[in-house]
Amino acid sequence: MSLHTKTTMIINEKGDTEPFSRERLISFVKKITENYPNLNKESYLKRVIQAIESRDTLSAENITNLFILEGLSYIDENEPDWTFVCAHIYLKKLYKEAAKNRGYHQEEQYGDFYHLIKTLVAKGVYSSTILEDYTKEEIIELGKLIDPEKDKLFTYIGLRTLADRYLARDYDRNLYELPQERFLIIAMTLMAKEQKHLRFTLVKEAYWALSNLYMTVATPTLANAGKSYGQLSSCFVDTVDDSLQSIYDSNTDIANLSKSGGGIGVYLGKIRSRGSDIRGFKGVSSGVIPWMKQLNNTAVSVDQLGQRKGAICVYLDVWHKDIFAFLDAKLNNGDERIRTHDLFTGVCIPDLFMEQVEKRGDWYLFDPHEVRKVMGFSLEDFYDEERGSGSFREKYWQCVNEPNLSKEKVPAIEIMKGIMRSQLESGSPFMFYRDEVNRKNPNSHQGMIYCSNLCTEIAQNQSPTTMEQQYTKDGKIITVKTPGDFVVCNLSSINLARAVTDNVLERLIPIQVRMLDNVIDLNQIPVLQAQLTNQKYRAVGLGTFGWHHLLALKGIRWESEEAVEYADKLYEKIAYLTIQASMELAKEKGSYPSFTGSDWHTGAYFEKRGYKNSESNLDWNILKEQVKTYGIRNGYLMAVAPNASTSIIAGSTASIDPIFLKVYAEEKKDYKIPVTVPDLNAETTWYYKSAYHIDQLWSVKQNAARQRHVDQSISFNIYVMNTIKAKDLLNIHLTAWKLGFKTTYYVRSTSSMIDECESCAS
Repeated sequence: MSLHTKTTMIINEKGDTEPFSRERLISFVKKITENYPNLNKESYLKRVIQAIESRDTLSAENITNLFILEGLSYIDENEPDWTFVCAHIYLKKLYKEAAKNRGYHQEEQYGDFYHLIKTLVAKGVYSSTILEDYTKEEIIELGKLIDPEKDKLFTYIGLRTLADRYLARDYDRNLYELPQERFLIIAMTLMAKEQKHLRFTLVKEAYWALSNLYMTVATPTLANAGKSYGQLSSCFVDTVDDSLQSIYDSNTDIANLSKSGGGIGVYLGKIRSRGSDIRGFKGVSSGVIPWMKQLNNTAVSVDQLGQRKGAICVYLDVWHKDIFAFLDAKLNNGDERIRTHDLFTGVCIPDLFMEQVEKRGDWYLFDPHEVRKVMGFSLEDFYDEERGSGSFREKYWQCVNEPNLSKEKVPAIEIMKGIMRSQLESGSPFMFYRDEVNRKNPNSHQGMIYCSNLCTEIAQNQSPTTMEQQYTKDGKIITVKTPGDFVVCNLSSINLARAVTDNVLERLIPIQVRMLDNVIDLNQIPVLQAQLTNQKYRAVGLGTFGWHHLLALKGIRWESEEAVEYADKLYEKIAYLTIQASMELAKEKGSYPSFTGSDWHTGAYFEKRGYKNSESNLDWNILKEQVKTYGIRNGYLMAVAPNASTSIIAGSTASIDPIFLKVYAEEKKDYKIPVTVPDLNAETTWYYKSAYHIDQLWSVKQNAARQRHVDQSISFNIYVMNTIKAKDLLNIHLTAWKLGFKTTYYVRSTSSMIDECESCAS
């Protein structure tokens, strides 16, 4: 008696059914795994075939998902390359979707590029300016640059992140754009206004940099370039003046920026404290907390393009009378009416405070409004020009010794305890070392830096916008404002592991700086004073990611002098090439408007950092003279952002951070994806030590070496066990401050839940 074997029927894309063929499946799996000989293909094939043959019917899409899910289940420390196999299968799925929606054969992988642009302009997804800036012939020629082979560089999590969040879809969420088309659209958008005879070459270079994953652009640029909505910049910093008008105007500006996808830092240090007088009426001011509450509501109610709630960080000076209430605002217990759980917080700290903490001295708290009224100056407008001496401490002691000025005396260590308690519970406040920031500000001739941005890597001049008058004319109300410096920063990051290994920094950085500079002229920022500030300083923030990945590839232990020295040399080279690229752009297009009198112009920039012709074969003396002679295009140049999401797309490690785990699951809204650290193998595994097991003082030393070469700042996380003693965390903070840190970002304790900022991701 013969047994009847059941045949599984497969429903293809057209709806036709055909019997399942083991041979075709085996051939397909052989093809997609041929570059990965060490994978356990037999076991994988067996499980896939078993799963298929246990069903009566299956759709082709079900089989694709089955292939991916089975592949993901094999990802571990021994077989990390399954991620590339899964990416390859997922790519085929994307190719099919795009082909179906755009009406071409999937075998072609990429369809007609010009047709894609025409279609998405007609649908209102792409901006019509692409068709205005480029002729049909130019677009067809540029379309030939697309290299589908570059799609094979993606890991599964990287490709999935790109597809889910950045590739262009119509308003019904149907996929139209493919990965290489996104890169080419970004390149074309950023080079659109370049001289016609140079443009093709520049687009080609930008596409080369992006498609090889040598660099990434900031999340807003990655998502919005070429599209009909959103703006391209990552970070904004506002300064709120001590007036009702300024507070409400700032809130409106912040709402408008938050709506279009920016992360925002807000300086509140000028606002009078609780109990201060208003127009002579004593004790009526309610201080900064109600205004924080208002900003908290803005963050929650004005979300970022429907994707996530707004991201706002508020900063306050450590001498402000409201500092204790400010530190408590993020805590989970206490009066909910004075809690702002959805804001991030940062504390602005002068050297003098850290000195008082170290020697267990007293600290005095003031009301900034009363200081202005009694003393005739604003304490926040001063900083120590040198370590241990300067105008801030002179003004501070004047305030302490002024009998007509009210003040509160507290032990400095008590405030520091409050800072650390909040950090261990909520991850913040972030630390902003204001004296060091202002000492190293290349544009101190134009103003003052009061605080940083949401992710602590931006350090640029700030001032409040003030309303001068309102009047009516021809039946209209005219408002006249004096614009302040409303900080804008455009970010982009070098993928160190790929760019350094392939030795392309000299070719990469000039095109990257040009791309960043062009964002300034292309951007439509919904806040006019931000637009003006952007033009005044032409600030950019070139950063890096993949530091731990690079150390592992180089066989350098994190906790070693070798890693510290390597950070010093590598970032010196990156700084040199970045300054040189901006100088070359200035030759071509002119310097930023505030160049004259800056540290760039006087040469003080190079002297403050001790740049001389060094063993690294970098001719700093010549570069210094060239900058003096030809100028520099960008007033601020480097900033190292956290860039967690874009480093995932590029298949590397985030920013300058050590890894958490060698193998982990990346959690999305409705699924988990197993991930291994990049290039994990028998050699690299020894160099991938978890952040929580690394002596943080080694990370601090590395970052101090790096910070010398970064004109702005660095998002630096401190990783601690939840059992850490207060004196050990204090020692990390004191060491960071003494070694010349400008900022620190999260204190990531093993017990605290941390919200990721994605605005600065680049």
